[in-house]
Amino acid sequence: MKRRPEPELMDTHEQAIAYAQADFTESNTLFIELLRKLAPGPLDGARALDLGCGPADISIRFLRAYPQARCDALDGSQPMLDLARAALDRSPGVVSRCRLICDQLPSASLPSHHYDLILSNSLLHHLHDPGVLWRTLLETGKPGAPVLIMDLMRPASAGWVEALVSTYAEGEPEVLRSDFRSSLFAAFEPAEVCDQLVAAGLTELSVAVVSDRHLAVSGRLPR
Repeated sequence: MKRRPEPELMDTHEQAIAYAQADFTESNTLFIELLRKLAPGPLDGARALDLGCGPADISIRFLRAYPQARCDALDGSQPMLDLARAALDRSPGVVSRCRLICDQLPSASLPSHHYDLILSNSLLHHLHDPGVLWRTLLETGKPGAPVLIMDLMRPASAGWVEALVSTYAEGEPEVLRSDFRSSLFAAFEPAEVCDQLVAAGLTELSVAVVSDRHLAVSGRLPR
C-alpha cells in the first residue's frame, strides 16, 4: 500500500488534548521495556534527547526509570508542549530534570554531539523527509550513544488500517480516530526504514517489528 504523508505537526488544541487523554500505556510501557534492554545501566548523569516528545509521557517515564538522568524534550507543537509542561508540573522529582524545547527538525537549538542517549516515539511517520531524523541523530548524539526510535508501521492494506483503528481507538474521539488512521497510512514499512538507515550511514542500527502496529530502530551511533 502506498504511503500517504500527513501534516508534520499536531498543532491544534483539539488534537493535543485528544492525544494527551488517550491511553497509550501499552505502547509507552513497551518503549521503556525496549529501552531497559538497550540501556540496562542506571545512566548516572546521562543527558537524553527526546525528539517529538508530544505531551512528554515518554520523557516522564524515562526520567522515572532513570532517576539520575536528565532529558531535553523537543516538539514543534506548542499546544503539545503546554500539556507537557502541565504533566511535568504534576511530576515531583522529574520536572527539574526535563527541559522542553519548542522547535522542529532540523533544529539549531540542539547542541552538537552532546547527548548520551537519543529517544523518539511516534515522530518518524510525521516527517515528510525522514532523513532529517537520521541526520539529527548523527549531529546531536555522542559517538556510540544508544538510540531507540519507535514508530507505527504501515499496514499492507486499507482494510488492515481500519481493523487497527477499530481495535485500538474504539470509543475514542473522532479527532483521535482520524489522526490514528492518517498516521497508519503515513507510516513507513520496516524495509523502507532499513533503506533510510543505509542511506544515512547508520548501518549499526537495526529495525525490528515489536507489535502488530509498531517497529523499533535501536542500537548505537557510530564511534
